[in-house]
Amino acid sequence: MTKNSPPRSKYVTDYQAGQDNTQLKVGSFHINIHLSVFSFTAFLVISLVSFCLVFNETASNLFGSLRPWLTTQFDWVFAVSMNIFVVFCLFLMVSPYGKIKLGGSQAKPAYSRISWFSMLFAAGMGIGLVFYGVLEPMQHTLFPPLGETAIVNTDGSLIQGFDRDGAIQTGMAATLFHWGIHPWAAYAVVSLGLGIFCYNKGMPMTIRSAFYPILGERVWGFPGHCIDTFAALATLAGLATSLGYGATQAAAGLNYIFGLEADNTLMVIIILVVTGIAMFSVYRGLDGGVKRLSEINMLLALALFLFIVFVGSTTDIISTFFLGLKGYALELPVLSNWVGRNDTDYFHGWTTLYWAWWIAWSPFVGMFIARVSVGRTIREFVICMLLVPTLVSTAWMAGFGGNALSQMFGGYMEVQQTLLNWTPELSLFVMLKELPFATISSALGIVLVLVFFITSSDSGSLVVDTICAGGVEQTPTMQRLFWCLFEGLIAIALLLGGGLGSLQALAIATGFPFAILCVLMCYSILKGLQDELRMMN
Repeated sequence: MTKNSPPRSKYVTDYQAGQDNTQLKVGSFHINIHLSVFSFTAFLVISLVSFCLVFNETASNLFGSLRPWLTTQFDWVFAVSMNIFVVFCLFLMVSPYGKIKLGGSQAKPAYSRISWFSMLFAAGMGIGLVFYGVLEPMQHTLFPPLGETAIVNTDGSLIQGFDRDGAIQTGMAATLFHWGIHPWAAYAVVSLGLGIFCYNKGMPMTIRSAFYPILGERVWGFPGHCIDTFAALATLAGLATSLGYGATQAAAGLNYIFGLEADNTLMVIIILVVTGIAMFSVYRGLDGGVKRLSEINMLLALALFLFIVFVGSTTDIISTFFLGLKGYALELPVLSNWVGRNDTDYFHGWTTLYWAWWIAWSPFVGMFIARVSVGRTIREFVICMLLVPTLVSTAWMAGFGGNALSQMFGGYMEVQQTLLNWTPELSLFVMLKELPFATISSALGIVLVLVFFITSSDSGSLVVDTICAGGVEQTPTMQRLFWCLFEGLIAIALLLGGGLGSLQALAIATGFPFAILCVLMCYSILKGLQDELRMMN
């Protein structure tokens, strides 16, 4: 053991004795919290919700200016960070560290690969794939990045004689750049940091544990409090953004199918109803609620995907899949470069926002995946985390986006209008309208959004509660329900205080400091793995 190796048994004994936590009784309810982290996080969350609800216009203006400032001034921070995560994961995959097992050499996986993948994928992507599955391939095909010429005229008509396959290849490459190995590398870094230091080193399940090699005993003091507070806020911001996407798309679908007015009232009702269901799932726990919903979610997603593949333009979808993989492999280096970019609409409006969103999600997804990945070797973990979701995302985007592109190139222009009029929440339902059983498939799409909504909310509340409880994984139910409720309230407050723009601005603002923390976490992981490899040998 090196001098920076954590004092396993001593710290665990002290931790279990409750020296870091405050145990309170409020009426008939017991609360087990880390007072500093819980109090500061709860204060900031309640203040944010109150500010947005009371000062709607001020909040809208504030968040409206915050997002473009962050994306233009600090775009390089997000780009460099995400590239570091990818390189670091690829290094671990081929290095001797790959044989180390999360949880120790005797650990066995608690879930089958199917259940494991269902949970990590539902938590890691979720609503975003449904929201952007149709729109983003169309956007980047019609208006490609990297300075390439658009294939659409100012009046919305397609330019004659363009290279259709070339346009699709570029558009899919630009899409998959946001849904491929980069976001999953960010998730993998946080998952590995928690998995190694919590399950191999015996430390509490909280983000600060991953920084012990850097901070030493100070990790249990003020610096550690700040790390956990940033992680909790980033998780809440990332989740609130996704909940806003889900509410917007579900409301648009209900309007498109049933004629309900897709206003703020409907979106608030959707968030409240789904939050209530998520709270019930939280009450059931990880295996009884989250695991079951994740598996249902994957079945619904698979059913809708197969319906589109076999009922839609099957040949074009298959062609789009392979063009996407080819384009992604060819364009990945240039898309990853942040120097001298002149395609600011794409780089700032899409890439920087995505990188901040994924990083904001990484504490939530990382902790959740770490909890369900014990028993996997680092090599297996990294391969599955990077390659399998990338292939699935490619298939998904080829199915939804490829079918929409086929419709558009075939003369069905209504699906294109969802892009030109910038109504992304309608794009899925407009595409499904041209297929048989449109009402049934659109209803399935709404249900899929809502179930993704629920799985994100319930698993996210478990993670936030664990962080704010100092790493205690079995906390009182009412405590977990508190965070589940406030996730919904944050989404409502920000939707009323500026819409999706406010949600996105909050995700970027919290993702920025956590990006720097995740880069430092790579160093901590390496130090921890060196200790593990030394003990194995």
